[in-house]
Amino acid sequence: MLGQIVTVKVDRPLGSYHPKHKDIYYAINYGYIEGIMAADGEEQDAYIVGVNEPVAEFTGKMIAIIHRENDVEDKWVVAPEEMSFSKEEVAELVKFQEQYFETWIEM
Repeated sequence: MLGQIVTVKVDRPLGSYHPKHKDIYYAINYGYIEGIMAADGEEQDAYIVGVNEPVAEFTGKMIAIIHRENDVEDKWVVAPEEMSFSKEEVAELVKFQEQYFETWIEM
């Protein structure tokens, strides 16, 4: 799936807080890919990087997969097609939520 163009439906826009964990602030847009099921039985979750305003939906290139060692699901990372990010940049952008998991990033 890396390099594929996907559309993310945003349910936690930049500037919002996690619905259950009110201390988790979303400094980036976060949502799901409709129709693609993840290992947790829900639609595939995705972070959107490189978009610095809240959006309801975003179509971009899948640039990374965050593999969680201590969870059943992976997270996808989607960016504008013309942008690129290093593993270190991706890790820093998603740290607000991924810090609670043991992860490794595939690019």
